[in-house]
Amino acid sequence: MSLIAPTLEAFFTERLMMQKKASPHTVASYRDCLKLLLAYMQQTTGTAPSKLEFSDLDAEVIGDFLSHLERDRGLSARSRNVRLAAIRSLFAYAALRHPEHAALIGRVLAIPAKRGERTLVNFLVPAEVDALLASPDRSSRVGRRDHALLVLALQTGLRVAELSALCPGDLHLGTGAYVHCVGKGRKERTTPLTKTTVAVMRSYLAERGGEGCDPLFPGPGGRPLGRDAIRRLVERHAAAAARACPSLAGKKPTPHTLRHTCAMRLLESGTDIATIALWLGHATSRTTEVYLHAHLALKEQAIARTAPPGTAPGRYRPPDRLLAFLEAL
Repeated sequence: MSLIAPTLEAFFTERLMMQKKASPHTVASYRDCLKLLLAYMQQTTGTAPSKLEFSDLDAEVIGDFLSHLERDRGLSARSRNVRLAAIRSLFAYAALRHPEHAALIGRVLAIPAKRGERTLVNFLVPAEVDALLASPDRSSRVGRRDHALLVLALQTGLRVAELSALCPGDLHLGTGAYVHCVGKGRKERTTPLTKTTVAVMRSYLAERGGEGCDPLFPGPGGRPLGRDAIRRLVERHAAAAARACPSLAGKKPTPHTLRHTCAMRLLESGTDIATIALWLGHATSRTTEVYLHAHLALKEQAIARTAPPGTAPGRYRPPDRLLAFLEAL
């Protein structure tokens, strides 16, 4: 067995799980990335993963692997950088255990992250939200579960992993109703619930039953709905809602779109950026500033306040269609 194998095992058991106490989601993300790397090496070199040496994983090979992820697996620049972060973390740990490979490890750690395009956040307008919430068939138990999940996600902006991990005991529906969750970075937070959400969740919990530690949104086997299951749930109901609201078809909503929608509704209501950052569980309000860029109404208000003298503020309105036809002759 080579040096890579015991180093990789110690990286997960000692560094991630014991020393850093990484969350299960982080461990799973790093695991999946390194599995892809080992499979790529076996496919391209024919060397079994347990036989790989550090010399087989130099900066050029890692660069080829990252290019393979983008070219053949269709990963975005952002996803590519997530995989690179996992590889860097492994090699930074290996530098402490194997200083004889410091030069090779240093070249891998020097691989830069790739800059990608920053697109505007995708969010739903009120008519699209209404169509999505009306999509689940509430005459069925599964439909009522899906409706409750969508209502909670849209009002609280919880991440998909946070939704999946919820238990009935995390909901407090009395005076000052709120939902408690453990978010990214193992940070606990509570999010207030509106009267509408409280009514929906009370009705759902009365039917759901179960103990306080059972999954709030269980799948067919009683286990919590996972990331992929919630993503498919949102996509299925969005596709059905698009028949009544065609604009949904072009947006292709995901669970994160519901989170963006919550943030935009808070921003439109006049909530300041710092409060929205606390609501969403962002580590810094700089992350929340992306919603300012996507909010067209705020920009329209700004340009209305700075309109030149003698011009009426507001959007352009085309002339009468008949006059426009005559002028075009």
